[in-house]
Amino acid sequence: MLEIAIMIEGQNGLNWARWQNIARLVEDAGFVGLYRSDHFTNMNPPDKDSLELWVSLTWLASHTKRIEFGSLVSPVSFRHPVQTARMASAVDDLSTGRLTLGLGAGWQEREHHVFGFDLMDAKPRFDRLEEGLQVITGLLNSDTPLSFDGKYYQLHEATLLPRPLRPGGPRISIGGNGAHRTPNFVARFAHEWNAMFLPPDDLKKANRRIDDALKKADRDPKSVRRSMMTGCVFGHDEASLKQKIEARGRTADELRQRGIVLGSAGEVKDQLQNWKKPGFSASCSSGWIWTI
Repeated sequence: MLEIAIMIEGQNGLNWARWQNIARLVEDAGFVGLYRSDHFTNMNPPDKDSLELWVSLTWLASHTKRIEFGSLVSPVSFRHPVQTARMASAVDDLSTGRLTLGLGAGWQEREHHVFGFDLMDAKPRFDRLEEGLQVITGLLNSDTPLSFDGKYYQLHEATLLPRPLRPGGPRISIGGNGAHRTPNFVARFAHEWNAMFLPPDDLKKANRRIDDALKKADRDPKSVRRSMMTGCVFGHDEASLKQKIEARGRTADELRQRGIVLGSAGEVKDQLQNWKKPGFSASCSSGWIWTI
Protein backbone atom coordinates (compact mmCIF):
# COMPACT_ATOMS: atom_id res chain seq x y z
CA MET A 1 0.00 0.00 0.00
CA LEU A 2 1.33 3.43 -0.97
CA GLU A 3 1.53 5.72 2.07
CA ILE A 4 2.25 9.42 1.69
CA ALA A 5 3.84 11.68 4.29
CA ILE A 6 5.23 15.21 4.22
CA MET A 7 8.80 16.09 5.17
CA ILE A 8 9.77 19.68 6.01
CA GLU A 9 13.28 21.16 6.04
CA GLY A 10 12.93 23.09 9.28
CA GLN A 11 15.86 25.43 8.63
CA ASN A 12 14.18 26.99 5.60
CA GLY A 13 11.98 29.47 7.43
CA LEU A 14 9.92 27.27 9.75
CA ASN A 15 8.20 29.25 12.52
CA TRP A 16 5.15 28.64 14.69
CA ALA A 17 2.58 30.05 12.28
CA ARG A 18 3.87 27.94 9.40
CA TRP A 19 4.27 24.79 11.49
CA GLN A 20 0.74 25.00 12.87
CA ASN A 21 -0.73 25.59 9.40
CA ILE A 22 1.26 22.70 7.91
CA ALA A 23 0.19 20.34 10.70
CA ARG A 24 -3.49 21.15 10.18
CA LEU A 25 -3.21 20.68 6.41
CA VAL A 26 -1.36 17.37 6.71
CA GLU A 27 -3.86 15.95 9.19
CA ASP A 28 -6.95 17.20 7.35
CA ALA A 29 -5.72 16.16 3.88
CA GLY A 30 -5.19 12.53 4.86
CA PHE A 31 -1.40 12.24 4.65
CA VAL A 32 -0.01 9.47 6.82
CA GLY A 33 2.53 11.63 8.62
CA LEU A 34 4.58 14.80 9.06
CA TYR A 35 8.34 14.71 9.51
CA ARG A 36 11.01 17.37 9.74
CA SER A 37 14.76 17.83 9.76
CA ASP A 38 16.73 18.90 12.82
CA HIS A 39 18.94 21.81 11.75
CA PHE A 40 19.86 25.03 13.50
CA THR A 41 20.51 26.92 10.28
CA ASN A 42 21.30 26.55 6.56
CA MET A 43 24.44 25.36 4.82
CA ASN A 44 24.88 28.89 3.43
CA PRO A 45 23.58 32.34 4.42
CA PRO A 46 21.13 33.90 4.77
CA ASP A 47 19.95 32.42 8.05
CA LYS A 48 16.21 31.82 8.28
CA ASP A 49 13.71 30.87 10.97
CA SER A 50 14.36 27.34 12.27
CA LEU A 51 11.88 26.16 14.89
CA GLU A 52 13.48 23.97 17.55
CA LEU A 53 12.83 20.29 16.79
CA TRP A 54 11.68 18.90 20.12
CA VAL A 55 9.53 21.86 21.06
CA SER A 56 7.77 21.59 17.69
CA LEU A 57 7.25 17.81 18.06
CA THR A 58 5.86 18.25 21.57
CA TRP A 59 3.29 20.70 20.19
CA LEU A 60 2.50 18.26 17.37
CA ALA A 61 1.96 15.38 19.81
CA SER A 62 -0.74 17.26 21.68
CA HIS A 63 -2.37 19.15 18.77
CA THR A 64 -2.85 16.29 16.27
CA LYS A 65 -4.79 13.07 16.68
CA ARG A 66 -3.97 10.79 13.78
CA ILE A 67 -0.72 11.43 11.93
CA GLU A 68 2.63 9.81 12.55
CA PHE A 69 5.50 12.25 13.00
CA GLY A 70 9.17 12.49 13.88
CA SER A 71 12.71 13.59 13.10
CA LEU A 72 14.54 12.99 9.83
CA VAL A 73 16.99 12.94 11.43
CA SER A 74 18.20 14.24 14.80
CA PRO A 75 22.03 14.28 15.06
CA VAL A 76 23.61 12.98 18.25
CA SER A 77 26.11 15.83 17.86
CA PHE A 78 23.48 18.34 19.07
CA ARG A 79 22.24 16.70 22.27
CA HIS A 80 23.41 14.15 24.80
CA PRO A 81 21.71 10.82 23.99
CA VAL A 82 20.26 10.62 27.51
CA GLN A 83 18.44 13.89 26.87
CA THR A 84 17.22 12.63 23.49
CA ALA A 85 15.96 9.36 24.98
CA ARG A 86 14.07 11.19 27.75
CA MET A 87 12.42 13.65 25.37
CA ALA A 88 11.55 11.00 22.79
CA SER A 89 9.96 8.74 25.38
CA ALA A 90 7.87 11.59 26.77
CA VAL A 91 6.74 12.87 23.36
CA ASP A 92 5.84 9.36 22.23
CA ASP A 93 3.72 8.88 25.35
CA LEU A 94 2.06 12.27 24.87
CA SER A 95 1.09 11.31 21.31
CA THR A 96 -0.11 7.80 22.30
CA GLY A 97 2.66 6.12 20.31
CA ARG A 98 2.91 8.12 17.07
CA LEU A 99 6.57 9.26 17.20
CA THR A 100 9.36 7.88 15.00
CA LEU A 101 12.78 8.82 16.36
CA GLY A 102 15.12 9.31 13.41
CA LEU A 103 18.77 9.45 14.45
CA GLY A 104 21.98 10.35 12.63
CA ALA A 105 25.61 11.36 13.05
CA GLY A 106 25.31 14.98 11.84
CA TRP A 107 26.85 16.34 8.66
CA GLN A 108 26.34 20.08 8.13
CA GLU A 109 29.61 21.84 8.94
CA ARG A 110 28.36 25.43 9.08
CA GLU A 111 25.74 24.97 11.80
CA HIS A 112 28.17 23.00 13.97
CA HIS A 113 30.77 25.76 13.66
CA VAL A 114 28.32 28.65 14.17
CA PHE A 115 26.71 27.18 17.28
CA GLY A 116 29.80 25.56 18.76
CA PHE A 117 29.06 21.86 18.27
CA ASP A 118 31.87 19.39 17.57
CA LEU A 119 31.10 17.64 14.26
CA MET A 120 34.37 15.65 14.17
CA ASP A 121 35.85 13.69 11.27
CA ALA A 122 33.84 10.91 9.69
CA LYS A 123 35.13 7.89 11.64
CA PRO A 124 34.87 9.32 15.16
CA ARG A 125 31.57 10.94 14.19
CA PHE A 126 30.07 7.54 13.37
CA ASP A 127 31.75 5.96 16.39
CA ARG A 128 29.95 8.56 18.51
CA LEU A 129 26.67 7.77 16.74
CA GLU A 130 27.14 4.07 17.52
CA GLU A 131 27.60 4.85 21.22
CA GLY A 132 24.63 7.23 21.13
CA LEU A 133 22.44 4.51 19.63
CA GLN A 134 23.57 2.08 22.33
CA VAL A 135 22.69 4.59 25.07
CA ILE A 136 19.31 5.59 23.61
CA THR A 137 18.09 2.08 22.82
CA GLY A 138 19.48 0.78 26.11
CA LEU A 139 17.58 3.34 28.17
CA LEU A 140 14.37 2.86 26.20
CA ASN A 141 14.46 -0.93 26.39
CA SER A 142 15.91 -1.64 29.83
CA ASP A 143 13.64 -1.85 32.86
CA THR A 144 16.70 -2.24 35.09
CA PRO A 145 19.49 0.31 35.72
CA LEU A 146 21.86 0.69 32.78
CA SER A 147 25.61 1.23 32.98
CA PHE A 148 27.67 2.16 29.94
CA ASP A 149 31.39 2.89 29.67
CA GLY A 150 32.15 4.32 26.24
CA LYS A 151 34.63 6.80 24.84
CA TYR A 152 32.00 9.52 24.41
CA TYR A 153 29.31 8.61 26.94
CA GLN A 154 29.27 7.05 30.39
CA LEU A 155 26.26 5.95 32.44
CA HIS A 156 26.25 4.58 35.97
CA GLU A 157 23.13 2.55 36.80
CA ALA A 158 20.87 4.99 34.95
CA THR A 159 17.12 4.34 34.75
CA LEU A 160 14.70 6.11 32.44
CA LEU A 161 11.56 6.97 34.45
CA PRO A 162 8.70 6.94 33.85
CA ARG A 163 9.07 3.91 31.65
CA PRO A 164 7.80 4.33 28.06
CA LEU A 165 4.13 3.41 27.68
CA ARG A 166 4.99 1.73 24.37
CA PRO A 167 7.33 -1.22 25.11
CA GLY A 168 10.80 -0.12 24.03
CA GLY A 169 9.64 3.43 23.43
CA PRO A 170 9.30 5.09 20.01
CA ARG A 171 10.24 3.38 16.76
CA ILE A 172 13.89 4.07 15.87
CA SER A 173 14.71 5.10 12.30
CA ILE A 174 18.22 5.34 10.88
CA GLY A 175 18.71 7.30 7.70
CA GLY A 176 21.41 7.06 5.06
CA ASN A 177 22.63 5.30 1.93
CA GLY A 178 25.98 4.10 3.26
CA ALA A 179 27.05 0.63 2.19
CA HIS A 180 28.74 -0.48 5.42
CA ARG A 181 27.98 1.16 8.75
CA THR A 182 24.40 2.16 7.91
CA PRO A 183 23.18 -1.43 7.29
CA ASN A 184 25.01 -2.53 10.44
CA PHE A 185 23.36 0.18 12.55
CA VAL A 186 19.96 -0.62 11.09
CA ALA A 187 20.36 -4.32 11.87
CA ARG A 188 21.45 -3.65 15.45
CA PHE A 189 19.26 -0.77 16.51
CA ALA A 190 16.48 0.22 14.11
CA HIS A 191 12.83 -0.47 13.42
CA GLU A 192 13.03 1.47 10.15
CA TRP A 193 15.55 2.39 7.48
CA ASN A 194 15.15 5.70 5.63
CA ALA A 195 16.94 6.02 2.27
CA MET A 196 17.56 9.35 0.55
CA PHE A 197 17.40 10.36 -3.12
CA LEU A 198 17.86 7.02 -4.87
CA PRO A 199 16.48 5.98 -8.26
CA PRO A 200 14.67 2.61 -8.24
CA ASP A 201 17.63 0.45 -9.35
CA ASP A 202 19.97 1.93 -6.73
CA LEU A 203 17.24 1.64 -4.14
CA LYS A 204 16.92 -2.08 -4.85
CA LYS A 205 20.66 -2.57 -4.30
CA ALA A 206 20.62 -0.59 -1.05
CA ASN A 207 17.54 -2.49 0.08
CA ARG A 208 19.33 -5.80 -0.47
CA ARG A 209 22.24 -4.61 1.68
CA ILE A 210 19.79 -3.92 4.50
CA ASP A 211 18.23 -7.37 4.04
CA ASP A 212 21.67 -9.03 4.14
CA ALA A 213 22.65 -7.18 7.32
CA LEU A 214 19.38 -8.13 9.02
CA LYS A 215 19.78 -11.79 8.11
CA LYS A 216 23.35 -11.75 9.39
CA ALA A 217 22.04 -10.37 12.69
CA ASP A 218 19.35 -13.10 12.81
CA ARG A 219 16.56 -10.59 12.28
CA ASP A 220 13.65 -11.06 9.92
CA PRO A 221 14.04 -8.54 7.06
CA LYS A 222 10.29 -7.97 7.23
CA SER A 223 10.68 -6.68 10.80
CA VAL A 224 12.28 -3.42 9.60
CA ARG A 225 10.15 -0.88 7.78
CA ARG A 226 11.67 0.81 4.72
CA SER A 227 11.15 4.42 3.68
CA MET A 228 12.70 6.98 1.37
CA MET A 229 12.97 10.74 1.28
CA THR A 230 13.37 12.52 -2.02
CA GLY A 231 11.95 15.39 -4.07
CA CYS A 232 8.74 15.73 -6.03
CA VAL A 233 8.43 18.20 -8.92
CA PHE A 234 4.79 18.50 -9.97
CA GLY A 235 3.31 20.58 -12.77
CA HIS A 236 -0.35 21.20 -13.59
CA ASP A 237 0.69 21.57 -17.24
CA GLU A 238 3.81 21.32 -19.40
CA ALA A 239 4.66 25.01 -19.03
CA SER A 240 4.55 25.02 -15.24
CA LEU A 241 6.50 21.75 -15.05
CA LYS A 242 9.19 23.09 -17.39
CA GLN A 243 9.49 26.24 -15.29
CA LYS A 244 9.95 24.25 -12.08
CA ILE A 245 12.54 21.96 -13.66
CA GLU A 246 14.53 24.93 -14.98
CA ALA A 247 14.43 26.52 -11.54
CA ARG A 248 16.26 23.45 -10.22
CA GLY A 249 19.13 24.06 -12.66
CA ARG A 250 19.04 20.49 -13.97
CA THR A 251 17.35 18.60 -16.77
CA ALA A 252 14.40 16.29 -16.17
CA ASP A 253 16.61 13.23 -16.77
CA GLU A 254 19.20 14.49 -14.29
CA LEU A 255 16.51 14.94 -11.64
CA ARG A 256 15.16 11.45 -12.27
CA GLN A 257 18.68 10.05 -11.89
CA ARG A 258 18.66 11.50 -8.37
CA GLY A 259 15.48 9.60 -7.61
CA ILE A 260 13.26 12.67 -7.84
CA VAL A 261 9.72 12.07 -9.02
CA LEU A 262 8.45 14.60 -11.54
CA GLY A 263 5.71 15.18 -14.09
CA SER A 264 1.98 15.62 -14.30
CA ALA A 265 -0.39 13.97 -11.82
CA GLY A 266 -0.62 10.84 -13.97
CA GLU A 267 3.13 10.65 -14.53
CA VAL A 268 3.85 11.10 -10.82
CA LYS A 269 1.40 8.30 -10.01
CA ASP A 270 3.07 5.95 -12.51
CA GLN A 271 6.55 6.70 -11.16
CA LEU A 272 5.47 6.12 -7.59
CA GLN A 273 4.39 2.61 -8.50
CA ASN A 274 8.07 1.81 -9.15
CA TRP A 275 8.84 2.20 -5.47
CA LYS A 276 6.62 -0.77 -4.65
CA LYS A 277 8.94 -3.16 -6.47
CA PRO A 278 11.86 -2.95 -4.00
CA GLY A 279 9.46 -3.23 -1.05
CA PHE A 280 8.70 0.43 -0.56
CA SER A 281 5.59 2.56 -0.59
CA ALA A 282 5.73 6.26 -1.34
CA SER A 283 4.67 9.81 -0.58
CA CYS A 284 4.64 13.10 -2.43
CA SER A 285 4.45 16.78 -1.52
CA SER A 286 5.07 19.99 -3.41
CA GLY A 287 8.71 20.09 -2.42
CA TRP A 288 9.64 16.75 -0.84
CA ILE A 289 8.63 13.17 -1.04
CA TRP A 290 8.95 10.89 1.93
CA THR A 291 8.03 7.28 1.37
CA ILE A 292 7.08 4.81 4.03
